[in-house]
Amino acid sequence: MIKVLFVSFESLPFVKTGGLADVVYALPKALDKNEFEVRVVMPMFKSIKEKYYEGMKYLDHIYVHSGFINEEANIYSYINEGIEYLFIENDTYFNRDGVYGYADDAARFSFYNIAVVEMMIKMDYYPDICHEHDYHAAVLPALCKIRYNAIEKIRSIRHILTIHNLAYQGEYDKQVLFDYLAFDYKYYENGDLRFNDYCNFMKIGIVFADFVTTVSKTYAKEIQTPEFGNRLDVILQYRGKDLYGIVNGIDVDSFNPAKDDQIEKKYSIRNYLAGKRENKLALQRQLGLAESAETMLIGMVSRLTFQKGADIFLSAIQDILHKDVQIAILGTGESKHEYSFKMLENENRHRFVYYCGYNEKLAHEMYAGLDLLCMPSLFEPCGISQLISMRYGTLPLVRETGGLKDTVDPLNEYENTGNGFSFGPYSTEDFLRVFNYAYTQYYEYPERWKMLVKNAMKTDVSFERSAREYEELYRKVLTK
Repeated sequence: MIKVLFVSFESLPFVKTGGLADVVYALPKALDKNEFEVRVVMPMFKSIKEKYYEGMKYLDHIYVHSGFINEEANIYSYINEGIEYLFIENDTYFNRDGVYGYADDAARFSFYNIAVVEMMIKMDYYPDICHEHDYHAAVLPALCKIRYNAIEKIRSIRHILTIHNLAYQGEYDKQVLFDYLAFDYKYYENGDLRFNDYCNFMKIGIVFADFVTTVSKTYAKEIQTPEFGNRLDVILQYRGKDLYGIVNGIDVDSFNPAKDDQIEKKYSIRNYLAGKRENKLALQRQLGLAESAETMLIGMVSRLTFQKGADIFLSAIQDILHKDVQIAILGTGESKHEYSFKMLENENRHRFVYYCGYNEKLAHEMYAGLDLLCMPSLFEPCGISQLISMRYGTLPLVRETGGLKDTVDPLNEYENTGNGFSFGPYSTEDFLRVFNYAYTQYYEYPERWKMLVKNAMKTDVSFERSAREYEELYRKVLTK
């Protein structure tokens, strides 16, 4: 049995700020349980303690002495859907309302990485593979190979770092390496831990992990270029032979229109026409839009940021509103975008609605009720929303970048293939061109639109295929 420890700051159902939580929740469940024994270790945040504490089992107590860090922590266990989650309880760093964005994040992340190693030692639990996720856990390979390398069982662990979004790297003052992580200065001096005279957690992980993965094949290529590499492209090129792109999936049990209690009417590919119609009408009623099953209903379920293409969508909105459409937006983001969407709602009552915030039930209702989901992202490592929307028969309109390019097959009307729409250059003109094309298909070629919806619902968006690729990589890293 191959023991794999997922090291992540978040996971459903406990805490989520983005797609990372979906992956850490779904992937362990999809791995072959006859070959892989998977555990997940994460911090015990305030919200987790409030909801799950009573059902947890106390396992052990550890001490973390590292530079200026002198803290204790308790280790708890919780079984969720057959997967054991290990929680590190420390009120100094984790008993807070939020997950990220604190002035002492460098100390918090450092403590977490060191606590994971100390936990393994205290519990005499040594996984064959540590699968670290994003920069919050990226220092762990260096700790095992430098600070704790005298312990043979620690030194023998293999490490896979998954980059979920390279835009976030964990860059701090170089003193973090010494004041919190207690590395010897020589590893900074020789360049192993240095990045432009700073400490960069992601860079350290890329250098010291045995393999590096990211969440789509296209994104794996993109991040090796100056345009998308966020200053780490040269280092990623250097690790190119050990860099893999494996596209994400979704938990198809949680996102299943045939069993979803959060939508108005459950449906499958056999009765999707009636199902989509009823969910659309229910969504229109709920949001205060004019009820019309025939009117094209488009929307976004997204963070409203430059990365997600909110600026392109806004620059195209007046052209779109001249057509026979309704628009629904769900999300938060940059204040200027939130203000613009709120003004549009005020000016276009019963045609445009903006829900500022995040509502899980409303998100499900939109995936089920929309006709078209727009994702005109500047870059998108993988993307989750387009996978969910296809599962529910809502066609995605995406820019051809990262995982969007890998998962959405644009309509080919000559071969009657495709499961959505896509455009290339990041421009308002190209977005509008493809939107107008989709608009024409919806109103003038209804049979073709139905074909696309069926294709979308038939698309394999599960984690099963991705899990098989990870399993192959786990076997491969153990022979490295």
